[in-house]
Amino acid sequence: MDLTLVITFLVITSALYSYLNARFLKLPGTIGIIVISVTVSVLALILNNLNVNIAKHLTILAKSIDFPGTVLNIMLGFLLFAGSFNINVKKLKEQIRPILVLSTIGVVLNTFLFGWLFYEAMQLLHIELPLIYSFLFGALISPTDPVSVAAIIKQSNMPERLETITTGESLFNDGLGIVLFITILEFVQSSSNKIDLGSSAVLFAREVLGGVTVGLILGVLANRLMHSITDFETIVLISLALVMGVVSIANALHLSIPLSVVSAGIVTGARSINIENKERSHQSLEIFWKLIDEMLNIMLFVMIGVEVVVSPFLNNYWLAGGIAIVLVLAARWLSITVPVTLFRRTLDIKYSNITVLTWAGVRGAISIALALSLPHSPYRELILAGSFFVVIFSVVVQGLTLNKLINRLFGSKPST
Repeated sequence: MDLTLVITFLVITSALYSYLNARFLKLPGTIGIIVISVTVSVLALILNNLNVNIAKHLTILAKSIDFPGTVLNIMLGFLLFAGSFNINVKKLKEQIRPILVLSTIGVVLNTFLFGWLFYEAMQLLHIELPLIYSFLFGALISPTDPVSVAAIIKQSNMPERLETITTGESLFNDGLGIVLFITILEFVQSSSNKIDLGSSAVLFAREVLGGVTVGLILGVLANRLMHSITDFETIVLISLALVMGVVSIANALHLSIPLSVVSAGIVTGARSINIENKERSHQSLEIFWKLIDEMLNIMLFVMIGVEVVVSPFLNNYWLAGGIAIVLVLAARWLSITVPVTLFRRTLDIKYSNITVLTWAGVRGAISIALALSLPHSPYRELILAGSFFVVIFSVVVQGLTLNKLINRLFGSKPST
């Protein structure tokens, strides 16, 4: 299918779904779009099974879209930059310890706890799944979605400190989650039965440290360019060029795109654009990136709905998908509880906040993109189906109830 037609379809469908949600459902943007997308896709599958050739064009469209490449190499950069640019850097510095612990130790614990639990569950169901593939599933499902998290909690009464920790963790844990995924995938694809710790360490250093370094350098450069001029249109173009340049360089050098973009966004957003009119200029750029964020977010979940059409095997793994949902929540709770217990004085997170942090672990398109990027194997459909179940449940159920949980625990007024 022609690229112009694909983009046209996505834009028109996104506008239609957004209108239907704003006019009738009136749900938070992310949740409303995924509800409509999945509903339309399921109806298309049902009608197609009744010999009505409705899903045919959607199937052609879905196969025309390189979902993993589009999400991981294009859309993710813009979405993460928007989130990191708009974050309060002062508050981020104050909560940097719990953010770094949860986005590193927490992600690693989540990956291997979920992997082991899911492996044991599949053994009980007599479903063949090697432990290493279960760990691979854990790596791709562990990162939370910063876009969905920020969109959901921004209207809640979550205390500012806890909101900063939740948002900051979701921004940083994508990078480590993807690095873990790549590391485990390389082991799966290698002919050796041993994990090369040296190669893994080099990969980690290159992906993480290299990615952060590139992001910081280009972010500082772009920030200085923005400070040297007052023309707002040029400033916007510099910010767009920054994102695309960071993504291209990180991709070419095999560095972590999420960490590169987040680093660049934090550096760029930390200071106002110019001294003469800093408030209006900075706020205008924030509004621009919020608009980009919301538009791409809507298109992203429309694409997820389209992918459901070409995944009829989901019906074969509904039990495994249901188990994956429960185990993701259990692993998330444990991966927060363990660090909070071990580093209680350093992190200063109350045990009463663990429930909110667990339920705020919303998964999104990154997990599905990583699952779709898996090479063909006897276990790919099981992992892909589990990812779809977890993401849809996460966005819809956790998304719809998270604010209610927060308001129930913290009342009608924010507290610190």
